[in-house]
Amino acid sequence: MATADCIRDRREWPLVAIGILLVVSGVAHLVVWAVLGGPWEGPVSWRKPILFGVSGGLTSLSLGWAWSKLPWRWGDAWLASSVAWALLVEVALIDLQVWRGVASHFNRATPFDSWLYDAMGLLILWVTLVAVDLTIRFCRQSTGLSADMLLAVRAGLVLLLISCLLGIWVSVNGDMRVAAGLEPERYGAAGVPKFPHGAVIHALQWLPMLAWAARQAGFTERWRVSLVALAIVGTELIGVFALAQTLAGRSRFDVTPATGALLACGIALFVVPLLTIGVALVHRLRVTAVPSRPAGPTAARRAGP
Repeated sequence: MATADCIRDRREWPLVAIGILLVVSGVAHLVVWAVLGGPWEGPVSWRKPILFGVSGGLTSLSLGWAWSKLPWRWGDAWLASSVAWALLVEVALIDLQVWRGVASHFNRATPFDSWLYDAMGLLILWVTLVAVDLTIRFCRQSTGLSADMLLAVRAGLVLLLISCLLGIWVSVNGDMRVAAGLEPERYGAAGVPKFPHGAVIHALQWLPMLAWAARQAGFTERWRVSLVALAIVGTELIGVFALAQTLAGRSRFDVTPATGALLACGIALFVVPLLTIGVALVHRLRVTAVPSRPAGPTAARRAGP
């Protein structure tokens, strides 16, 4: 959701510039993986620089766009730059470890590896604290955003914050399991802690985009608020499903009837607004694409001089 005004804003240009750099880095590592090959899963794989690069870049861009909607406050420029650099350094450390051929997470094989892993944790902790501040500001300060867009940004920030907290839990759980001699990226028998963390992390991108698309489709503000609210509830239910699966020690889609129903409801509530907006957009494009028929001689005579 970054716009040109973000780049002109002295607070935001680091987040926009570094966000673009991180996305490019993720795509570049996708090319590396396509050329060199290797496993997609596992502690040492090209998946991590790819996903962390793209995900960190999108998060940086979204935070830049969101920050540009807030009134200025002393220290904003420094805070924005610190978050941008924290995301850049965190992804760079992950890339470094993968290029070294060692695990980037839960790796305490040497003092250097342990120091890098702790540094990544501190960097994300800082991003989480700033996300808390941004969320509070969006709930208390005037932004000039329409009701639907404000709802989308608030919900997106809250879900980003929840994702960050779940990410911290992933690290703590992993360290405890390593100390017990167990696989770090599991919870219980087959639960995947990073599943709920990743399920809602990008709500700050898709919810404002949905609000923007609803506006382009010509919906009134009241309708846009309703559509965004449905998408928010759907996103939350999908997140609850992911957390329930993990805490039950089940793999991502080893569903029970209860969690399956939860997932189905979440997907339905998320898809209905998308389809509604999509149909309205297509209809609007068709209407605007049809050229107006010129008036014939009979119509001209009826119209009079």
